[in-house]
Amino acid sequence: MFLKFHRLWSRATARAFTALARGGFRAFGRKSVIVPPLRIGGEDRISVGSGVFIGSDSWLQHMDGGSPGDAEVIQIGDGASIAGHCTITACRSVVLEDNVLLARHVYISDHSHEFCDPHTPIKDQGITGVAPVRIKQGAWLGQGVVVCPGVTIGQNAVIGANSVVREDVPDHCVAVGAPARVVRKIQERETA
Repeated sequence: MFLKFHRLWSRATARAFTALARGGFRAFGRKSVIVPPLRIGGEDRISVGSGVFIGSDSWLQHMDGGSPGDAEVIQIGDGASIAGHCTITACRSVVLEDNVLLARHVYISDHSHEFCDPHTPIKDQGITGVAPVRIKQGAWLGQGVVVCPGVTIGQNAVIGANSVVREDVPDHCVAVGAPARVVRKIQERETA
């Protein structure tokens, strides 16, 4: 009985939070849900498609310094699912196309922190290496994946858990490791 009540309470809380938060985004599609808590900054530069799920303890942030005016900086396509504890931070462009699946603890950024001055705290040195990131339709990123600036992950590609993606991954490929390397191409199943 308690678990049933807990599930109902959790769903009601997520629906209420979503209803209150949706107006702050650049765009927010129908049947999308955000499970609180959510850390967010620059929501007016973030678009969320329809049927999107954003799990609890995620962080979506637009940072100044890369895109002109009021351009859209983070775009989450229809049907995308972000499991929770994920970070997407961008100053120019991070695009998750339709039906992208992110497991827990995925980190995606279109920039790096500067660290050339040994006498200044890194957090005070600004950002560098800004380059757009695109995760194409239907890709799946496993738990703990890190996606670096300038990377494109191909359509229906799979990135193994705890991989660090520093270079593009082609469509329909599986990549694993730190740094991630393509280990195989996904083929259609042969029928007998």
